[in-house]
Amino acid sequence: MNKNYRQSQILKLIRQRALHTQEELAQELRVIHVPATQVTLSRDIRELGLVKTPEGYVQGNPEPSAPAGPDVTTLARELLRDVRAAQNLLVLRTAPANANSLAAALDRADWPEVTGTIAGDDTVLVVAPDAKTADVLRVRFLNLLQMTSAPAAAGGSGPGTPAKRPVGRRDSGSRARRRVH
Repeated sequence: MNKNYRQSQILKLIRQRALHTQEELAQELRVIHVPATQVTLSRDIRELGLVKTPEGYVQGNPEPSAPAGPDVTTLARELLRDVRAAQNLLVLRTAPANANSLAAALDRADWPEVTGTIAGDDTVLVVAPDAKTADVLRVRFLNLLQMTSAPAAAGGSGPGTPAKRPVGRRDSGSRARRRVH
């Protein structure tokens, strides 16, 4: 049994009936074929923020989780290389092996304009509910991209036009190499 499933079953059980002890909770879990030791139950109770009351266990405030990682703004400034729009979709290009970090940060940020994300190695597909919202997101990401880039040429920051990088700055995957004399 995985931890998330077990904890969701614990929450379901305490909402359905009054359970006053860990033993009662363990018995109910066994009935639904979810094994759990006393140590595991103690940890789950703490992590779920369950509180013992005269009416049984109830959910209080869950234990705060560890920081999930850098926010979208920080990662976009560091990793984003290009932004392109297509209808209600955005394609965000990153350096190789960085797309998942950016997509996960975007998912954690829970931006209302973002319906969902899919990440590959160096590409994040961002789904917006409509084309207008996708354009708002495109502008938002272009602004983040330009914070680390030279301003795009006049009229050069339309959909599908990558922002320009400062002269002398190269991506790690660039074929151009600096000559050493």
